[in-house]
Amino acid sequence: MHNGSFNNCNLPPWVIASRHFNDNPQQLEIQGVKEGNRFLFDRLVTLDSQEERALTFNDYMSVKFQLHHWQGQTDTARKSIKNSYLRYLRGWMMDSNSVEGAVLKRWVESRMGITPSFHRAPIKGVQSEAYFDYSVEVMKGSARTNAIQSQLDILYEYCQFELARSFPTSPIIPLYRGTYDASEHDVIEQIGRRTQIVRLNNLVSFTSAEERAWEFGSTVWEVQVPLVKIFFYSDLLPGSIMKGEGEYLVIGGEYRVRKVMCTVG
Repeated sequence: MHNGSFNNCNLPPWVIASRHFNDNPQQLEIQGVKEGNRFLFDRLVTLDSQEERALTFNDYMSVKFQLHHWQGQTDTARKSIKNSYLRYLRGWMMDSNSVEGAVLKRWVESRMGITPSFHRAPIKGVQSEAYFDYSVEVMKGSARTNAIQSQLDILYEYCQFELARSFPTSPIIPLYRGTYDASEHDVIEQIGRRTQIVRLNNLVSFTSAEERAWEFGSTVWEVQVPLVKIFFYSDLLPGSIMKGEGEYLVIGGEYRVRKVMCTVG
């Protein structure tokens, strides 16, 4: 994974992607998003119900990006408006290497400055054929909707708002990831028999349930994830796009992973 030389955050890419950041997380903010959407966040503070806040968020997004006007548009415009941020989250759930997955990875790349290391194939650098193919998919996906990167900016900041309320005293939470081929990951350092520093793709899925992680691979890692590196989680929005999975979409980089031993019940 190659980090970019710039991003749209308050910290540089090499800091956000480092293992040291994960051990000592700092506040991350996408420049101008909270200020430009102050009405939304001021309103959210006044609401005690998580469901009401989520509905307020969805209503705000619908009005700001005219997502509720899609039925009255021409076919091309209708598809562009209808395909909101929800479409891309669903696409990721089905296949992280889909066109929708490419758009989400590009959001991380442009905002956090962390380049993807995999999309359908290993990406060795920005001059590689794999990176070109990934960029083509980004263009195809971005053309499907209205200002998708700006929609994702607000989604991330809303996710951070809710996480701060859910975990007021803990900046880091344990999450789990299952993989069938742990050897395909870039191991930076072997710390102990079960602990490594591994470089993960710029956006990866985790789960909050250890037992569920075993459904996704023969090796399960436990990782201490900073809240500020969580882009989305399944209980954030009403209707729960990924309901029941306890799924978290996490911004990648270098992580300390601990191999979980399989216990037979």
